[in-house]
Amino acid sequence: MSTEPNTESDAADQPEAPLPQRRVALLAVIAPLVLALDLGTKVLAVERLEGREPVELLGGLLYLPLIRNTGAAFGLAEGWTVILALIAFSVVGFILWIARRLRSVGWAIGLGLILGGAMGNLVDRVFRAPGPLRGGVVDFISVLDPWGNFFPVFNLADSAICVGGGVIVLMALLQRDYDGTKVEKKK
Repeated sequence: MSTEPNTESDAADQPEAPLPQRRVALLAVIAPLVLALDLGTKVLAVERLEGREPVELLGGLLYLPLIRNTGAAFGLAEGWTVILALIAFSVVGFILWIARRLRSVGWAIGLGLILGGAMGNLVDRVFRAPGPLRGGVVDFISVLDPWGNFFPVFNLADSAICVGGGVIVLMALLQRDYDGTKVEKKK
């Protein structure tokens, strides 16, 4: 007869910690809000900035030029609209697939921002002139330079994607998983 405790059966006797509640509703609020704000600001930008010189704001800290970007961020992949649209469709699909297991507030916020931003830029690529899957994304915010020579011209969708990505990186650094669990380091 052994006097050592049976850790396997002791662990099995312990009740599992309850899972946090699902956070799909948070994602479902954030993504459409980001999409609406992005599309609304793009409509205003096209309406008020088309054919004009960039508008200077805050003593030159910000400028509002109107640029139609057929590439990715930072001027990469210029003219790859179809491929970038397919990537965005994939991102949207992946986030919708993972959403059913989403139980982390941080991940819901991060994924909601990315989803809304990806959909905002995807709408431009699919529906803006010159035609389906050939449209340029409307960019209209520039920092310290009217034409993006200091930092590339961007829009609210781009900002949401970057902030959402930052939130997800933070969650990874804090070792929090999308399902609400804390990732344990293996010893």
